[in-house]
Amino acid sequence: MRRTLYLKFLTGYFLFGILGFILVSTLTHQILKEELQRQEAHALYTECTEIASNYASNYYSGYMKLPELHSHIQTLSTYMNTRIRVVGVSGRVIIDSDDPEILAKDIEISGFDIGDFGGNYYMANDFYHTFDEQHLTVYATVTSNYKVRGYVLIHKPLSDIASNSYQLLNVMYVTSLLIFLLAFIIILMFTLLVYRPIRKIASVADAYINGDFSQKIDIHSQDELGHLAEALEYMANELNTLEDDQRKFVSNVSHDFRSPLTSIKGYIEAILDGTIPYEMQDKYLNIILFETERLNKLTSSLLELNKYGSHGKTILYISNFDINYIIRMTALSFEGTCKEKYISIELILSGQKLYVTADLAKIQQVIYNLTDNAIKFSSPDSSITIETTEKNEKVFVSVKDSGIGIPKDSLKKVWERFYKTDVSRGKDKRGTGLGLSIVREIIQAHNENINVISTEGVGTEFIFTLSLSKTQEET
Repeated sequence: MRRTLYLKFLTGYFLFGILGFILVSTLTHQILKEELQRQEAHALYTECTEIASNYASNYYSGYMKLPELHSHIQTLSTYMNTRIRVVGVSGRVIIDSDDPEILAKDIEISGFDIGDFGGNYYMANDFYHTFDEQHLTVYATVTSNYKVRGYVLIHKPLSDIASNSYQLLNVMYVTSLLIFLLAFIIILMFTLLVYRPIRKIASVADAYINGDFSQKIDIHSQDELGHLAEALEYMANELNTLEDDQRKFVSNVSHDFRSPLTSIKGYIEAILDGTIPYEMQDKYLNIILFETERLNKLTSSLLELNKYGSHGKTILYISNFDINYIIRMTALSFEGTCKEKYISIELILSGQKLYVTADLAKIQQVIYNLTDNAIKFSSPDSSITIETTEKNEKVFVSVKDSGIGIPKDSLKKVWERFYKTDVSRGKDKRGTGLGLSIVREIIQAHNENINVISTEGVGTEFIFTLSLSKTQEET
């Protein structure tokens, strides 16, 4: 089995780590550097405006001598760890915190133009080639008597700002490493809690594909994976029994079809070759007709049962109807059969009308099948009782006979398709062994219950439930 899923997760994990490192070292670093530069420029601009308004303007107004101004500028430069210069409008340097003899040198910044700052109060460059490295330069205008006299410039090396960004970047690298390790722990948890169960499920699924349905999935969690494992095991069990069920089904169908077909073929051949004389042909033609009806009934039952299936959903047309009326009409339909066998049907019904909520046609079929079975296995001069009772919002319908009964070891098997007890084979000439299977499928489709109570030689009682109609009136 290829292990592609886990490899994909590991690949994704390492890609996450690599891409995260690249992101922090490039985009995040650049954003961090620009943000620190902006914050530093804002702080320097605040100091720059203070110097321009409180010191430089006093110098240009005559309230402060140049040595005094230089002293203040040098003190602030040392405190701020920056270089501070006061320049004229033309760019001539008047005071430089790093050069006390600046006046004697008469230095002018070549190409100086305050307009180069644009709409900003700072720039980051070598400031007209006056520095060997990049500096952050902030300016503030010096005014006196409403005239611009010069500018205060504060310079700070970008390397100082970069060192601060590298320190913060190192913190981010450590944080990213911790996140990467946390993700590794999550990968380990995923391996133990998700991937290994999936591997077990996949391994057992391969065994199922190869026809080995005996394998069990050792997963007992109460999550989706546990539910999937239970569903697969259930499916495997169903598939394991499907082939055996198919063999039994084909065997039963073949047996039930072979017997009448053999009789029909034999009698027709006997008629055609003259073995059966003409005067006796009516008798055997009636036998052929009997066997043909039996085949027709078997086919109809198979088609009916196929509507339900072993796990399929039966389409029900639910309505409210009077179950007592259905029972009375069903009993009347057997009046001729009962007279022939000297059997009476006694009805013990709860009230004149008793409404239930169910599929009328299918429940009528249930009552017909149970009554037909009761008549079929009842002895002459006996009675059949059909009774309805109400209890806990349920209607209990009972069909009871005093016939041959069902052996104890066959009670659970009577619901199986094609099953016939040994004692019933002699009486049930027309039966297909499908009637009770159909009955159970219909009742289960209604989410109701059906049970059988029987004593061999005494009789059998079938009891099923239906939901009592809440309205108790026909809709």
